[in-house]
Amino acid sequence: MSTDGTPTEPGEDATETVTDSGRRETESGVGASVGRVEDGRLITGTARYTDDLVVPGAGHMAVVRSQHASARIESIDTAAAEALDGVVAVITAETMAESDLPTPTRFPIIPGPGIETAEHLNRPVIADGVVRHQGEPIAVVVAEDRYVARDGAAAVDVSYDRLDPAVTLDDALAAETAVHDDTPDNVAFEFEYGDGDAMDEVFDEAAHTVSVEIGNQRIVQNPIEPRGAIAEFDPATRRLSLKSTTQIPHKLRRDLAATLGLPESRIDVIAPEMGGGFGSRCVPYPEEALIAWAAMHLERPVRWQGTRTGNYASDVQGRGVTTEGTLAVDDDGSILGFRVDLVDDMGAYLSAFAPGIAVTCINVMTGQYDVPAVHYHVRGVMTNTTPSDAYRGVIETELIHTLERLVDRAAAAVELDPAEFRRRNFVSSDQFPYETASGASYDSGDYEPALDKALDLVGYDDLRERQAALREEGRYLGVGIGAWIEKCGFGCGGSVASWEYSNVQCHREGGVTVFVGTSNHGQGHETTYAQVVSDKLGVPIEEIEVVEDDTTRVREGVGTFASRCAITAGGSIGESAEKIVDKGRKIAAHRLEAAVADVDFTHGAFRVQGAPERSLSLAEVATEAHVGHDLPEGVEAGLEASTYFDPDDYSFPFGIQIAVVEVDPSTGEVTFEEFVSVDDCGVQINPKIVEGQVHGGTAQGIGQALYEGAIYDDNGTLVSGSHLDYTVPKSYHVPHMTTDHTVTPSPRNPLGVKGVGESGAVGGLAATVNAVEDALAPFGVADLTPPLTEETIWSAVSEARGD
Repeated sequence: MSTDGTPTEPGEDATETVTDSGRRETESGVGASVGRVEDGRLITGTARYTDDLVVPGAGHMAVVRSQHASARIESIDTAAAEALDGVVAVITAETMAESDLPTPTRFPIIPGPGIETAEHLNRPVIADGVVRHQGEPIAVVVAEDRYVARDGAAAVDVSYDRLDPAVTLDDALAAETAVHDDTPDNVAFEFEYGDGDAMDEVFDEAAHTVSVEIGNQRIVQNPIEPRGAIAEFDPATRRLSLKSTTQIPHKLRRDLAATLGLPESRIDVIAPEMGGGFGSRCVPYPEEALIAWAAMHLERPVRWQGTRTGNYASDVQGRGVTTEGTLAVDDDGSILGFRVDLVDDMGAYLSAFAPGIAVTCINVMTGQYDVPAVHYHVRGVMTNTTPSDAYRGVIETELIHTLERLVDRAAAAVELDPAEFRRRNFVSSDQFPYETASGASYDSGDYEPALDKALDLVGYDDLRERQAALREEGRYLGVGIGAWIEKCGFGCGGSVASWEYSNVQCHREGGVTVFVGTSNHGQGHETTYAQVVSDKLGVPIEEIEVVEDDTTRVREGVGTFASRCAITAGGSIGESAEKIVDKGRKIAAHRLEAAVADVDFTHGAFRVQGAPERSLSLAEVATEAHVGHDLPEGVEAGLEASTYFDPDDYSFPFGIQIAVVEVDPSTGEVTFEEFVSVDDCGVQINPKIVEGQVHGGTAQGIGQALYEGAIYDDNGTLVSGSHLDYTVPKSYHVPHMTTDHTVTPSPRNPLGVKGVGESGAVGGLAATVNAVEDALAPFGVADLTPPLTEETIWSAVSEARGD
């Protein structure tokens, strides 16, 4: 920010100093609210997205998708499509089987600890005989332009033998219809944690027990830009290049190698500019394998640009989880135990992370509370709907939602204010690192200051007095608290790589290039990563280039998901920069004829202690290193360093969100009066970017609470299949937010950071739903299930009144 507290322009810095070498140095390190350097090209229209890229000679691909949720394919007649002028090829499963190329296999998944799944449940590249969800790819058409390709897809005549679908979880668990014949009960996996018998005793002896049942709806993920891809294959070198809207270029390369039977070393994956992800793009998709296979088969470039309606039917959806939660408390209001029975709708096929998410999210089950005992039972169930997978906040959101609803009910049962009940049960600051009953180790935390700050910002005591007065007037104000916690640095100790790779190179003119294995699609990585380097090396961020999203330039990587990048990539970049300083110190000491121990590095220069006039700038040392003529013994030429940083364990950011709403029971309308969010993500690299993440995540939490929801009819058809039928929150749906923070550094990474990308989604849902239920408490309305539309609320009030 500038000296008057206003945000700076992109790349602009708060203050400037001049180094000993006369170079201008900007203070743009960790903690500065510098403007995002990537925003210039994004807001002026010069950014190049997948569909903007020019590829001479490329064919255009269109996908023939199933019209039905469950059917056998009797025949596929491609003659009419092939007869269209401009159609190059029609590719089906039969085409692939008859080709000399390897037939694509099913995508691999990451099942998670403690569960096993059958391979036949994994998502296939193309339907072969049976379709299991509307929108499943049956064939692709490649033509000379996209419009002919779409006409060709429409001309493919598919004959179906329709089968009865299992659309809802109740349908699937009834097991009258099997989504997959080899899984007749439709249960893909089952997992249990804790002693159920011991938990029964806890509940039997508890003074109070409260329960809630929530059917969290399916969420359609809505990045601004629909998915797209471009595949190029060189038959001479047998090298495949894929440009795709993906959050995981390096993992996608590995997945394509496994699916297509190509060596990973012969596959390049590049993610151009991308209009968001939210988790939907951290999995491999059939279209990516199909377009790669088509390019190999035709030996020419092929491109595909998805449509919004096509993506609605094929992109992984989020949520779709039902929870039955029960909380046991004593007369003093202390929590004794927490039980959750969770059923997770996997959809028609298992997607990459989905089974593991259902298991590993148990780590946040106890939230911010000192809960001595838990029992967690989860089932992953197959249905004839679009596959589900990660969505901002994943199942952490559902577990926190369930817990926070129960906390409000427990507070009422023991006649405590909801804020006081939470305070009474918080893990205290002297208990960290805290081992939870659900198997997690919380790194650091101080929960009361965040609660106090949020209560002060919202004027909590006055609100409660005003609420009581308004009820006398027949107006219904509600105050909802969401105390959230999140697990970040995903992959630690599991089957997903938890490290992140970076390579930092110092150039002789003074600039720095950072190569890092994550993906930037809205998070501001080009700015925050540059700030880490600026902090460590004293180089202005204008002179730092950050390279991501490209396996041809970045040798290794894991990707962007699960709020992991500040921890893993930030830690990796920081360590690489420190290695550069260590090497540079040796070179500087040699040139300055001083002992290594006597050379300090500050403000971008190496200085001899006690003789600051004897100094070399980082650029001068880089020049010496690149010339390599007279270097210390054992020191190689060049000034660069690489790091695979693997954090010691997860980090656990936390916070408090408070929603204030007024509900009109005669119409069901919900009006926000205020929304407060106090977050603790450890050390903030860039506070303005943190604030933006909180705003975005909270908007999605509110969307789930009040507006969004995928609707399937009894035949398994997605009837909310476009923006005309699916409510994405608009600007006027999202309230003004007052944000603040506390800072509790994490001891598990060198920067002391925690994640923030999903926090608003985790807390925003619980706070909003609790606020609505609090407003409706006089009517005895309970067990509301999102989305809390006007119709839902009006119906619940009418039923409670006996109307």
